[in-house]
Amino acid sequence: MKQGLTKIVLVEPIGPINLGSIARLCENFGINELRLVSPRCDPNNPEARKMALKGKYLLENAKIYTSLLDAIADCPLVIATCGRIDHGDIPLHKAEEALGWINSHPKSTPTAIIFGREDRGLTNQELLLANKVISVETGSSYPSLNLSHAVAIVLYELLKVNCSKKKPEETEQLIPALPKELDNFLEDSKKLLLEIGFLLNHTSQSRMNKLRSFLHRAEIRSQEVSLMRGILRQVRWAIHHNKKN
Repeated sequence: MKQGLTKIVLVEPIGPINLGSIARLCENFGINELRLVSPRCDPNNPEARKMALKGKYLLENAKIYTSLLDAIADCPLVIATCGRIDHGDIPLHKAEEALGWINSHPKSTPTAIIFGREDRGLTNQELLLANKVISVETGSSYPSLNLSHAVAIVLYELLKVNCSKKKPEETEQLIPALPKELDNFLEDSKKLLLEIGFLLNHTSQSRMNKLRSFLHRAEIRSQEVSLMRGILRQVRWAIHHNKKN
């Protein structure tokens, strides 16, 4: 069963054995695209290919990016995984809830599921690029999961959601804006808010992170981002026009 247009995104993977195991898992669960952000091992390492078995083609065709934002640029639905509890104000969702949210959109909607580094996971700034963040629950005595094991659990949960008889109604009109669109809007907003004194340099990132989280929860759409960018342009024009006068 193919899982729609889901892409598995690995940030700075280190171990070829883990990478090969994940390629095999992708083949097991019908994922046909693997994306790597600044990999620290060769996807075609012999150990990786040996572990991948029938998933070797995923290693051979893995897309490589230099930034996470570029890796998810074409995916309006983005889920990140987190093994830490010190995630600040970033809300965590249960896997079933977040993956069910994916399933409520048309199967043709490109989707990314992000997994972090083996040694330190994803940074808070990387987590903020996702619409929803999930944490795989484990026993409290040793909560750290091997990367390939985490991928296996999430893909299994995704398969269960997709096979569920109780499927939510698809809501195509509610597809969120692309990550790059939202990121560009927030950068533009930050510059203007600094210019007018609403933000201060030393607290601007923290306050913009709160705004990003709010817009993710609101599932802001591309048309709405375009509208707000138009408002920003007009406000900036009005400020500069008044200064000249």
